[in-house]
Amino acid sequence: MKQPNIILIMTDQLRGDCLGYAGHPDVKTPYLDTLASKGVCFDRAYSACPSCIAARAALHTGMEQSHHGRLGYEDNVPWNYANTMAGELSKAGYYTQCVGKMHVHPLRNYLGFHNVDLHDGYLHAARYGSVPYRESQFVADDYFYWLKQELGVTADVTDTGIDCNSYLARPWMHEEKYHPTNWVTDRSLDFLRRRDPNRPFFLMASYLRPHPPFDAPQYYFDLYKDKPLREPFVGSWETEEYLRKDGRIFDSKTGPIDKELARQAMIGYYACITHLDHQIGRLIMALIEQEVYDDSVILFTSDHGEELCDHHMFRKSRPYEGSCHIPFLIAAGKNVLPDLKSSSTCHAVVELRDVMPTLLSIAGAQIPDSVDGSCLLPLTADPSASVRPWLHGEHSYGEFSNHWIVTETDKYIWHSATGQEQYFDLKEDPHELCDRIDDPDRQNRIHELRGHLIDCLKDRTEGMSDGSRLIPGRPYPVTLPHATAR
Repeated sequence: MKQPNIILIMTDQLRGDCLGYAGHPDVKTPYLDTLASKGVCFDRAYSACPSCIAARAALHTGMEQSHHGRLGYEDNVPWNYANTMAGELSKAGYYTQCVGKMHVHPLRNYLGFHNVDLHDGYLHAARYGSVPYRESQFVADDYFYWLKQELGVTADVTDTGIDCNSYLARPWMHEEKYHPTNWVTDRSLDFLRRRDPNRPFFLMASYLRPHPPFDAPQYYFDLYKDKPLREPFVGSWETEEYLRKDGRIFDSKTGPIDKELARQAMIGYYACITHLDHQIGRLIMALIEQEVYDDSVILFTSDHGEELCDHHMFRKSRPYEGSCHIPFLIAAGKNVLPDLKSSSTCHAVVELRDVMPTLLSIAGAQIPDSVDGSCLLPLTADPSASVRPWLHGEHSYGEFSNHWIVTETDKYIWHSATGQEQYFDLKEDPHELCDRIDDPDRQNRIHELRGHLIDCLKDRTEGMSDGSRLIPGRPYPVTLPHATAR
């Protein structure tokens, strides 16, 4: 049987609910909505360690976080993994190409890809201080190298005055064709032009947006700037302590204290999403026009979400839905995956570690023993099926460090620095407005989920569990030593 082409469309910091097909009342995503109508949407998809590096380690290795060794965000740690998604697909006969974000170390580590057209966004650690010449983003990043050639040596994505983690928003200052979102599509189309037509390909189109800066072209800002927008979700359990202390521009762990700035952030975020959708549409149209769509499988997802002022928070790394709930869909052309139930929704809890075994199965390749994830192909044929009853998520994040257990219907959260617990009934309360940790009718369920977390942590080196209870305040590293040696 002919191996299908595989296209992985990866985004950065895209919430699971900020899509038209997911029911968002404001965001317009016509191309992704169409793709969703032709595939299976997984509406309980999560990023188990929701920030860029750890999430991408799960994606590229198929491992859960204690096995790949990334428990949070730390740059400049080498990526030395024996088995990677692109490496295994290359062994299976695929020509493998990534365009856009990798966020690995060293920057030109290909992780098994035959070729990478790299753009990692604005990485502080690869720009300043004692960065070796070959590791400087001005040298290693293909987009920045190209932008310098096109617009001059001083051109940069922060020329608008917006930091790469900021909630500030303003339109892109150059012609749209120079935007990094357009660049990823342009380079992906160039790959399709020059590919070997006799060989199956794996293309990872890895977009930076809607990760800040919120700098979509003016047209996309105009779509949202005069619209009434849904307010951020703020429940009964939050306080404004951190918002009042940190709700200014130089600490974006919270949203802005100024409600107009919060509205501008939403406008900028939504503008980036619709711009992204249109560029994904260009890529899909090219697949159709070049007559490869019918022989291809498309998987669309994101590395993590964005709190976007929900619960007074901003960015990611938190255990709440805005941060850790991600989009995830699988669609296929008419000549592949004949059992796929198009225009259906699967409520199973899935995670980024499931991408690698799923794509390897599609390719007919063996799944390495190191992989913890599950193949999701049976769920595309039977969306009522499941691959796990619950998922353990976590993030090392200083005073905000957290662990959580999520199921198809509810979530238990343990804040490991303080010992604070939370419980949310996601079926009744999908936006986590009411913390039911003290509800007497929920104590048996909370005890059950807490027990899962105790078991997950009992054999780990941090000492957060002794097998019978959770122990707060233990040292919680961002990266485990074996992350550089697997």
